[in-house]
Amino acid sequence: MMNNTISRRTVVAGFLVAGVGLGAVSSLALAGNPVMTAPQALKEAKEKKLVLIDVRHPMEWKETGIGVDAVPISMHQGGFLAKLDKAIGGDKNKKIAIICATGSRSAYIQKELLKRGYSNVVSVAEGMVGGPNGKGWIPRGLPIKKIDIDAIK
Repeated sequence: MMNNTISRRTVVAGFLVAGVGLGAVSSLALAGNPVMTAPQALKEAKEKKLVLIDVRHPMEWKETGIGVDAVPISMHQGGFLAKLDKAIGGDKNKKIAIICATGSRSAYIQKELLKRGYSNVVSVAEGMVGGPNGKGWIPRGLPIKKIDIDAIK
């Protein structure tokens, strides 16, 4: 039986495999898993062609804000899959774009969601602040919104 939760142990193990903090390009992007740029994610989110999910830590949201059309669902808090399912209306075939700071966590979450039956998951490879895969949402000057992290449950 497959475990339907993403545990902290799974996240930590994924960070190590993906090379988080080392500036490594995700093996997922190299393996052909779909990626997109921040401008593409913004365009498709505005057109309602996908749901953009920001998986960063709430303190990161507080510091930088989130993409104007993003849904904040932190991978660092409990209930990630339940919150994600609510955001996509329970439709595991709905297109989801995952964004983090630099693309490493989003690539990792993409892999985990694909393993759990979500069929249309894309990583925003450059992330919010940029990294080895691109300039990033914020440095590109794309619109952001400030959020009250205390109001997010």
